[in-house]
Amino acid sequence: MESLELEATFTCPRCSATVSGRFYGPCESCRAELRAKLGGEARQIELADYEPKMNVTPNAVATKDD
Repeated sequence: MESLELEATFTCPRCSATVSGRFYGPCESCRAELRAKLGGEARQIELADYEPKMNVTPNAVATKDD
């Protein structure tokens, strides 16, 4: 089975240049400019340990001693 390379021609939403590509979005030069301006390095974020809430109280019948 052959894979189809479908490219569409559209206008870049940032600079209004005519470009062709598989997906709609900024052209390559605008993407490079955005990466240089807004791109950052990945960083590790530490999250607090999950502690479930105790919002359910025990049933009086279930805790009754016989």
